[in-house]
Amino acid sequence: MRIIKSNDKSFAQTLSGVLKRGEADTSAVEVTVKAILDDVRARGDHAVAEYTKRFDKVYLDAFEVREKEFAAALRAVPKKDLAVIRLAAQRIESFHKRQSDNSWFVTEPDGTVLGSKVTPLERAGIYVPGGKAAYPSTVLMNAIPAKVAGVDEVVMATPPGKDGVNPYVLVAAKAASVDRVFKIGGAQAIGALAYGTESIPRVDKITGPGNIYVATAKRLVFGAVDIDMIAGPSEILIINDGTGDPSWMAIDLLSQAEHDELASSILITTSEKTAKAVAKEVGRLLKGLKRRAIAGESIDRYGLIIIAGTLEEAARISNAIAPEHLELFVERPFELLGLIRNAGAVFLGRNTPEAAGDYLAGPNHTLPTGGTARFSSPLGVWDFVKRTSVISFSEGAIDSLGRDIKRFAEMEGLEAHGRSVEARFKKKK
Repeated sequence: MRIIKSNDKSFAQTLSGVLKRGEADTSAVEVTVKAILDDVRARGDHAVAEYTKRFDKVYLDAFEVREKEFAAALRAVPKKDLAVIRLAAQRIESFHKRQSDNSWFVTEPDGTVLGSKVTPLERAGIYVPGGKAAYPSTVLMNAIPAKVAGVDEVVMATPPGKDGVNPYVLVAAKAASVDRVFKIGGAQAIGALAYGTESIPRVDKITGPGNIYVATAKRLVFGAVDIDMIAGPSEILIINDGTGDPSWMAIDLLSQAEHDELASSILITTSEKTAKAVAKEVGRLLKGLKRRAIAGESIDRYGLIIIAGTLEEAARISNAIAPEHLELFVERPFELLGLIRNAGAVFLGRNTPEAAGDYLAGPNHTLPTGGTARFSSPLGVWDFVKRTSVISFSEGAIDSLGRDIKRFAEMEGLEAHGRSVEARFKKKK
């Protein structure tokens, strides 16, 4: 891994490169994706079937997963694995129940009633990628908050393989109480969820990660439907004070590098000795990984070790990077937490690897990437509800505030606005 000191002349340029990691150029695929979306919108099921056959090499006589397929998946997954999936579902549900929001109303002395009415979405669509691996955790993290929020129907889309949908994904869908599962993937799945087809219902919001085609499709359908975020490659940043086992930090860095060749793994430490030790351990541990080709390319491209002067400086650099996952691998992590402003999720202490958050801790693993933790949050119950403002003026309130409302409208040159208020307090004269 590259090692650089924060006081090196080239550091600013290196950091600038890290900050630009989320600026993906989708122009090369945008024309293709838009054509797919337009086709799905126009031809519905026929278009989805054709693209599934072309891209996934699968011919489907029906898109929706049948009960017998769920039953087969349940038989295929070992009981010990099923128990782990159900444990994860329980912990994720328990955490997300704490996020539930309620409607509220307040009555002012003049009789005005103001408030906010919280309403769950009617239908949510979750996308679960296939391809390089199966992701039952993605099912749980996207479906359970929707269910906790009270969404009427949760619909899932996931690309099929030649043998159908991965059984672990189907078992997770049952554990998360997903209502309907469709064997479709790619941009065509996003189009089907956004616009609806003869077989696939239109949803109000689409959540879940995917490749560049899926991400581009989500961006293009926004407005016709809401989306959670445009998820980029996975990221980890570790802040270290020179203490702890270098091999632990090395394997934590590799835990994200193995996701994707474009994943970024960064260590900021106050110890040059630790920096060199971790770099050595990354090289050693990489050789034993099954996904060493992917992880190795990721480390070569986006792996970085920064030597900072102090933990305060390390925190400032981390806040500028705004990582998806941030490990505080230090002696007193809770003291350092107060300096952290921008991060998708923070893992405190040496016994809290990022992987704990991916699966069983409880908080959502769908997190802002590419520096968007500066202004956005993890997926949660709040993503599956909408808020409606409630306003009720009494006669006394319109008498008290009406002239000021009218004057404000006049300041903006909107005559009818002002007259609509004036009509109410003039009527009583």
